[in-house]
Amino acid sequence: MGTTPLGSWNDGAAKRAIVDFVTAAAVEGSPGFVAPMDRVAVFDNDGTLWVEKPDPVQMAFVLGKLAARLEADPSLARERPYRALVDRDASYFRALDEQDPDAVASMVQAIGSAWEGTTLAQYEAEAARYLDSWRHERFGVPYSGLVYQPMLELFDYLRAHGWRIFVCSGGGRDFMRVICEDIWGLPRENVIGSAPEFAYRDGELVRRATPHGPVALGPGKPEDVLARTGRLPAFAVGNDDVDVELLASARFALLVVHDDDVREYAYTDCAERARATAERSGWTTVSVKDDWNVVLKERLTQEETGAPHQ
Repeated sequence: MGTTPLGSWNDGAAKRAIVDFVTAAAVEGSPGFVAPMDRVAVFDNDGTLWVEKPDPVQMAFVLGKLAARLEADPSLARERPYRALVDRDASYFRALDEQDPDAVASMVQAIGSAWEGTTLAQYEAEAARYLDSWRHERFGVPYSGLVYQPMLELFDYLRAHGWRIFVCSGGGRDFMRVICEDIWGLPRENVIGSAPEFAYRDGELVRRATPHGPVALGPGKPEDVLARTGRLPAFAVGNDDVDVELLASARFALLVVHDDDVREYAYTDCAERARATAERSGWTTVSVKDDWNVVLKERLTQEETGAPHQ
């Protein structure tokens, strides 16, 4: 299982739509032809390439940093998002999930300030230490075990047909770059995400508090993709409302629908607009429950080796 092209994908409408589009895109003269230089495929990360529930992998990394700053400087409790940490304000974190602009802006500002003056090497070492010890609370696996095996196969299938693959996420670009080569097989330069400006100081590049370009959410996603690649995607994959604009910018849009509470999670929060747009616009939807015969890369590895499941 998983050794043939798209082997973790069940035969069905979603797989057929992918194969039909990618096949036609490679045939010069066909109506679906996509010139080689335009074969740009862009994937969201959280909920599209790996499990995002109950919280994205990066969340505890960020909140732990903010909690440490708050302990060192209690006066920060007067401002958001520190006030929400102290008050355990669920409404603030719900607003973050829903990508409320004010909530997102306050979090982006806090993250920028938290790592201001840090070199890239220092930031990456901090992220790597966190990732080495992190385990998913339900599955008990490290971050590498949360990757969706069908998406890794889709990467390989697209590469075999001349596509260049990028990841564009509202999550931290530099955080994802720590793991992108190992778990996705993608070069660091193909990872796009929310990121800070850098400044050259005393012979080193250090992070600034100022964001670099728009936050990679909603309209910011196609804006960041265009700035990075010089093109809009021909093939785009996402799973929730903040991916709508990215998907709408592509010739072929693929929306992941989380409906399997046994092998993963079933949820519709923050995806209602995406699902309605998919139906209205004729996007291809992928049911985790019905379209994937394997979900997690970790589970595939265990089945191949005979190791017990966590």
